[in-house]
Amino acid sequence: MPTPPDQRARDRVIEAYRAHLQAMADGDTDTLDDLLDDGFTLTHITGYEQPKAEWLSQMRAGRFVYHSVNEKSVTVDVEGGAARLVGRIVTDATVYGAHAAWPLQLTMDYARENDTWTALRSVATTW
Repeated sequence: MPTPPDQRARDRVIEAYRAHLQAMADGDTDTLDDLLDDGFTLTHITGYEQPKAEWLSQMRAGRFVYHSVNEKSVTVDVEGGAARLVGRIVTDATVYGAHAAWPLQLTMDYARENDTWTALRSVATTW
């Protein structure tokens, strides 16, 4: 039986999300640059909204080092060419010299361009 279109879209968004998490853990800023919209912003648990270029620059400079990212749960709602993903992860990272394992909830908005889902924004909170 063929996969329904809504399920295919959800699966593609989850694939994009998991590629994002893997690129973080790998420190692969080139892949992150490709996966994220040029206007992407990351709102940190502190409330600081950081533009994509600044975040990637800080990763390249070693200010954000993601040692591992472990997915705990993920849900996706798709409506047309837009999607909202809520994922819970535990991120083992060194941020500005402070090493910890953070339980984070990422609320991410995606947009579809042709058959590609691109992250527009991510808001991190703790859980």
